[in-house]
Amino acid sequence: MFSPSMDSARDASGVAGTVLIPMRFVWPYGGRSVYLSGSFTRWSELLQMSPVEGCPTVFQVIHSLAPGYHQYKFFVDGEWRHDEHQPYVSGEYGIVNTVLLATDPNIVPVLTPDIVSGSNMDVDNEAFRRMVRLTDGTLSNVLLPRISDADAQTSRQRISAFLSMHTAYELLPESGKVVTLDVDLPVKQAFHILHEQGIPMAPLWDFCKGQFVGVLSALDFILILRELGNHGSNLTEEELETHTISAWKEGKRTGFTQCFIRAGPYDNLKEITVKILQNGISTVPIIHSSSEDGSFPQLLHLASLSGILKCICRYFRNCSSSLPILQLPICAIPVGTWVPQIGESNRQPLAMLRPNASLTSALNLLVQAQVSSIPVVDDSDSLLDIYCRSDITALAKDRTYTHINLDEMTVHQALQLGQDSYNPYELRNQRCQMCLRTDSLYKVMERLANPGVRRLVIVEAGSKRVEGIISLSDIFKFFLG
Repeated sequence: MFSPSMDSARDASGVAGTVLIPMRFVWPYGGRSVYLSGSFTRWSELLQMSPVEGCPTVFQVIHSLAPGYHQYKFFVDGEWRHDEHQPYVSGEYGIVNTVLLATDPNIVPVLTPDIVSGSNMDVDNEAFRRMVRLTDGTLSNVLLPRISDADAQTSRQRISAFLSMHTAYELLPESGKVVTLDVDLPVKQAFHILHEQGIPMAPLWDFCKGQFVGVLSALDFILILRELGNHGSNLTEEELETHTISAWKEGKRTGFTQCFIRAGPYDNLKEITVKILQNGISTVPIIHSSSEDGSFPQLLHLASLSGILKCICRYFRNCSSSLPILQLPICAIPVGTWVPQIGESNRQPLAMLRPNASLTSALNLLVQAQVSSIPVVDDSDSLLDIYCRSDITALAKDRTYTHINLDEMTVHQALQLGQDSYNPYELRNQRCQMCLRTDSLYKVMERLANPGVRRLVIVEAGSKRVEGIISLSDIFKFFLG
């Protein structure tokens, strides 16, 4: 069962004159797990179908098709099925449903005369079973589409070449705001500003030196809170009231000059990307000075992997099919962090938290695992929320950090505190973005390029069981090696 959408979209392959028509495929006969496959995926990809809200026995998926004749069928609870209430034929791949999309009203559908009658909805021949091999209702044993090492290397080289030929200047918005903090500002006041502005970090300005000398981030606040909770610490809550950013940085021996990563507006995007990846940072300040000695610097922008990825997606949007690697499902390539036996892991452990875990354990895990976020799951490992480094700034509201015990506060309580502190729509819309393991790399890239999205949690459709996580840095590490 299917229905065309009212809208149409240009073919992403870039073929002139070709139009893709969004179609809604429906399986109304129930099941635990339902997938769609067809000639439009070359029978090599399964599209996850989702139950319709309020109708748990009805599954649907929207997929764009080019005009012409297509065959398709459904994989329901481990068996191949066709819908006998829609047109179907018997051919090379057993009994399959058919659909003909025509942009010209004069085109007449041409079907093979071998029309099947009756109610047999799960007849297949061996040829089709050899094309797509499954042993159960999951994708763990799917014969996933693959590309040659040469094609993969070509795709990577083209993206690397693009980054080398484009500069940070192209990232600059027409207008915008960048918050900068003075190094003599008290740490407590600085984190109030981060919280009120809704930003995870800010560049630091040294008035005496007349230059930018570093950044203050949510990680600094995490380290401060951990030190406050350490009974052997020399830093007290009273000192925090007057403790300056400069004193904190010097006390932690992080310094400024040797750790400050910056770039100019004419540095290429590959150089900036490598700086972000090698230093484990989220942004690089783009600073320009018209004088030779670098005096009177101007902070133009904070370059991030999200902005760079957006440039890549915009450039390759109309020719993504020329890069075979972008069409692969993410579980078929070594990108992201996965639970065992789900996808090709990048060999990093996947950390998860229960909502009743202490905030201390969450902060320790963020620091020790060197990650920016951790999925929060229930006893079935189904996704409930996600705890990020930037969430810690919510404790700056009303000096909450001064009258809580990090060992006693749970992750759930901390997230509720953050939810009360932010716009009620902002938190849910941006922080807990999800994707499926069958989503193509390009689809994942487009979602990660959206402002405010730094990672996608990979979940099982329906149950929302966490299967992995894929971040902006994962994408670029994969491309640049």
